[in-house]
Amino acid sequence: MHKKRIERMSVWAAVWLLVLSVSLTAQNGEECIVTSDLMKIRTLKNVQLSPGGEKAVFVVTSMGVDEAGNYRYYRHLWLSGTDAGSSPRQLTFGDRLDGSPVWSPDGSRIAFLRDHEGKSQIWILPLDGGESTRVTEVEFGAAQPQWSPDGKSLLFTSSLPEWTLEEEPGWEDERPGRRFRDTRNWRRMKREAAEANPKQTPNPGPDGDLDSIREWLAKNASEDNPRVFTRLSLQGENHLQPQLAFTHLFVVSAQPRAESQRITQGMQNYTSPCWSSDGERILCASVCFDKHPDRVEDSDLWILNADGTECRPFLHWEGYSLSQPVFSPDGQQVAFLAAENSSRGYALRKLALTPSSGGEPRGLTFSLDRSVSRFRWSKDGKSVLFTASDHGSVPLLRVMLRGNEIQPLIQGPLGIQDFDVCEKRIVAVKTEVKNPYELIVTDSRGENMRALTVFNSGWIKDKRVVVPVESWLIRPDGSRVQYWVMEPARRESGQRYPLALEIHGGPSSMWGPGEASMWHEFQLLCSWGYGIVYCNPRGSGGYGYEFKKANYRDWGIGPAGDILAAADAAARLEWVDPEKQVVTGGSYAGYMTAWIVSQDHRFKAAVAQRGVYELSLFFGEGRAWRLVPNHFGGYPWEKEVRPTLDANSPQTFVENIHTPLLIIHSDLDIRTGAIQSEYLYKSLKVLDRPVEYVRYPGEGHELSRGGNPLRRMDRLNRIVEFFERYIKH
Repeated sequence: MHKKRIERMSVWAAVWLLVLSVSLTAQNGEECIVTSDLMKIRTLKNVQLSPGGEKAVFVVTSMGVDEAGNYRYYRHLWLSGTDAGSSPRQLTFGDRLDGSPVWSPDGSRIAFLRDHEGKSQIWILPLDGGESTRVTEVEFGAAQPQWSPDGKSLLFTSSLPEWTLEEEPGWEDERPGRRFRDTRNWRRMKREAAEANPKQTPNPGPDGDLDSIREWLAKNASEDNPRVFTRLSLQGENHLQPQLAFTHLFVVSAQPRAESQRITQGMQNYTSPCWSSDGERILCASVCFDKHPDRVEDSDLWILNADGTECRPFLHWEGYSLSQPVFSPDGQQVAFLAAENSSRGYALRKLALTPSSGGEPRGLTFSLDRSVSRFRWSKDGKSVLFTASDHGSVPLLRVMLRGNEIQPLIQGPLGIQDFDVCEKRIVAVKTEVKNPYELIVTDSRGENMRALTVFNSGWIKDKRVVVPVESWLIRPDGSRVQYWVMEPARRESGQRYPLALEIHGGPSSMWGPGEASMWHEFQLLCSWGYGIVYCNPRGSGGYGYEFKKANYRDWGIGPAGDILAAADAAARLEWVDPEKQVVTGGSYAGYMTAWIVSQDHRFKAAVAQRGVYELSLFFGEGRAWRLVPNHFGGYPWEKEVRPTLDANSPQTFVENIHTPLLIIHSDLDIRTGAIQSEYLYKSLKVLDRPVEYVRYPGEGHELSRGGNPLRRMDRLNRIVEFFERYIKH
């Protein structure tokens, strides 16, 4: 399917959504969504079909309150038949965090990950009865378990700190004098050095000669007191990272508490491994670092024997970063993802193919101007099924190996969040407006869809769910922008209601009926009597490469124009009170919220969440700092770049902000960095502007999606309460 076909598919999906929305702006029961309904939402993922396709195992995440009164998450395995009349049943229970289930080749056992003392370990559950048993006891946890084709062992990955690999080969060291300066393995190395040369090993002390002082400093650093940094990417997601970590491959016998064997070596990452069909080889993504790993962003495909011998490069494709290799069912081909290195931050992930015996790769979806998310081989090996965000939806598509024809399988105003395929069936997690998560099954053509679960539909049937109405607008430069409007849940004819402008982050994210993370927040605001407008401005994913890159060196004016044009269009609706508009968003959208209120004064209140507000500071403070060089073409100290960063920073225009502003950030959010929010808040306080600042302890950037349930509800109610201070309705 070429670009025109995907556009036709999207147009029909849009028409269907428009018809549905006009005829049914609210559905199901009469009870409005409330804040605590968040606790009822069940999230489904990790779908895996049994070898014959008769059963599907999947993971259900729920929220609850434990015996001590603490809000928390539970993650369990569930099993469902795929035939008509099958009912799902729970496989694991209790105070658990289980995930990543995989079937044994004979379908008699399921290997999965379970959190154990803060680390994930592999467990095996027999399906003929009996308790699950723990297999691994690896120090740094296990991930990505995969059965060997003969069912006798499991392949998995584990992330090892660099100090455990000190004596192994790696890139040329950039840190002279490293051995006894900042290593976490100081105690072991000190002992070994003393055994080898007892008279030449200096004793650590603060007042000795230089060698003794160096030993003393190294001892302190080995205990993170203080933390010593010599690397470029010093920020992690929620904590600073003085040390590198490297992902390695392990194999373990499928027996209780078996000894795991590491089969890869060196200061090198080996990710997304897969077995060959005969179990003799393993493919993965990797790269041999020729400089510090923090300075390397691409990867190749590597291959090794199952015992770890003959580990070598398998495929280097000039100009592309390669990942997620998967052998075809007959073992003759390898499918993988490729992204262009020349357009970091904007490159689309494309499906590609190469012979497993070696040879030239070729593109499968290179004619499709969309980015591939997930993919799986068909059982006959003649096609690859995949998902790709498109115009607010996430359809399931199929590309034929012969001719590269792309065919839609499951489409419409929905999102396929995860899926698996067998000869006769497709099982998938589906998101739609009327239900954020449910497991469905179709035939191999994507037809005859029916639900396998009722995890959310069971309680939603009594709720009043608002369905968005889709529209498009054309900007002065000719760009087409898709947007949606949601009415208040209990709109009455002749009444006017406030309008909430919701903005997505990324900036390359995409919102629409196929996206689940905002389902509850949107429905909650509608239940409070707000209309909602949201759009996908330039820079969003799901509309092709050119649209995604249209915000290059322009985070503010261009995207904000698209967003405000959507708000203008919604404000003209007869039920909207244009004098009562509010705005909110998080991450890049926190930036955009602050940008908009520094440029436009129509909004009665605004909530900027986990945002970045001074881009030069963001380069130094945030884990996502590469957005600066990738999106603005350079670094803050470069004279042709700094003026552009300043011109795109809301902090530059802080004196223009008069809109009442609630700023929300989390203590552990290092992806964007909390100093950003402190800077904006303090500036507005000095200016004596109406501003309030909320900081959440123990939370990171993912507060709104995966934070503590109590804090998630607190956040929602603070947004509503802040809006209600300034919007009387």
